[in-house]
Amino acid sequence: MRKIIASTFVSLDGVMQAPGGPEEDPVGGFEFGGWTFHYFDEVAGVAMEELFSKPFALLLGRRTYDIFAAYWPYQKDAIGDAFNPATKYVATHRPDSLTWENTQWLGEDIVAALRRLKKEDGPDLLIQGSSELIQTLLANGLIDEIRLMIFPLLLGKGKRLFDGGAMPAAFKLVKSQATTTGVIMATYERGGEVKVGSFATQKPSKAELERRKNWK
Repeated sequence: MRKIIASTFVSLDGVMQAPGGPEEDPVGGFEFGGWTFHYFDEVAGVAMEELFSKPFALLLGRRTYDIFAAYWPYQKDAIGDAFNPATKYVATHRPDSLTWENTQWLGEDIVAALRRLKKEDGPDLLIQGSSELIQTLLANGLIDEIRLMIFPLLLGKGKRLFDGGAMPAAFKLVKSQATTTGVIMATYERGGEVKVGSFATQKPSKAELERRKNWK
């Protein structure tokens, strides 16, 4: 059974838009394209090499696909060598314009297609970018692992990793590391359902009972 892994650069306030450069995705007037550039060091580089060292298929939203398809086929480096031959599964309403080698359309029903792919044998499905696709998958409980690179800055506005529509679930931290520039790299795997409890005393005060009544 294949896993869906979301690997994402994210700011402290949850923005993931245009981490690579000013021209990458200026939609919505986003002014900070390239915000990850000055934070990369050898530690982050090793982590990226590790991410792409195992067999994978790419899982992409249409906008990220267009960004990648206009860039990676023309690069001669380790990431390009990994991305170009990999199978790319793309969520799009324009399948006829998918021209990058080894690209497959997910079809009209993305959720059903991914449920089917997860049951098949094959390499894990690695999401890069693709904020809208990630949110669709979170809403349907389809992401098995989240790998975050959390950068120490606030961006204020932009496309976000979480939009409030995720299916509630618990995750467990299975790996973490910090770079020399303050980036926290954390890997989370699914850990079951959300469990709740209470630190409240056994017998609530009259003031507490009144507060609960007023906040309903």
